[in-house]
Amino acid sequence: MKDSAVKRWSAVHRVLYRSTRGLVGRRLVDNDMLLLTTTGRHTGKPHTVPLLYLSDDDHLIVIASYGGRDRHPEWYLNLGSAPDVIVELPGSRRHLRARTASSEERRELWPRVLDAYDGYAVYESRTEREIPVVILESASGSLL
Repeated sequence: MKDSAVKRWSAVHRVLYRSTRGLVGRRLVDNDMLLLTTTGRHTGKPHTVPLLYLSDDDHLIVIASYGGRDRHPEWYLNLGSAPDVIVELPGSRRHLRARTASSEERRELWPRVLDAYDGYAVYESRTEREIPVVILESASGSLL
């Protein structure tokens, strides 16, 4: 899928998710979805994308796969200059902090990621880059 198509589908998903408070768009490919808002590293403007996520204890996990492209998605690059994000889930909105999983954390989480959505294995086969696993947590290190 071309980048322009990805942007259009993300925009449609975002509108449906927000306008129905998550009733439409909260599930995709048998997984839960959230809306992640980052701050643009060049513009300083909010940038919101729908992402599959996993829950892990007190954290949420998202994957910066970008469909297996050879570059990281914009939302992931934004985290380098502004790790504070907003996460929208059905019925809630949370201010969290994002960080890239350490090598050890990624090793532990990646099998769960693949179990949740086998498309990530396809994405991984399309690129030479290591697909980042991103942990979303409160500033104190947990969701609560």
